[in-house]
Amino acid sequence: MNTLQPIHSDNAPQAVGAYSQAMLHQGLLYTSGQIGLVPTTGKMVADDVASQAAQVVKNLTAVIQQAGSDLDKIIKVTIFLEDMADFPVVNQIYADWLGKHRPARSTVAVAGLPLAAKVEMDCVVAVG
Repeated sequence: MNTLQPIHSDNAPQAVGAYSQAMLHQGLLYTSGQIGLVPTTGKMVADDVASQAAQVVKNLTAVIQQAGSDLDKIIKVTIFLEDMADFPVVNQIYADWLGKHRPARSTVAVAGLPLAAKVEMDCVVAVG
């Protein structure tokens, strides 16, 4: 049976719209985009991209772990940046987050992100 399983972690922000933090289907976890919201307050961690990127990876980690997977099973990450000039800062935080693991990745500049975020990330992760 092909069932979809919504994933929710209290250690990641509540969805700010009509979506789930992630969906698990046939051994693959598809996360929704995470921005730099602090789960306990629902507020942006700070105005700077470094603080936001650090919170984003914490939020993604919480969702991935809630699904029963690990960072070394991330297959693909998409990074959305409000300003491509922030790429070096975000890239370093991303590299530190994943260590030697190097999933496929796309990085795109966007005109705007929810709640005036400077960075958003989503990913696809193997589970099991």
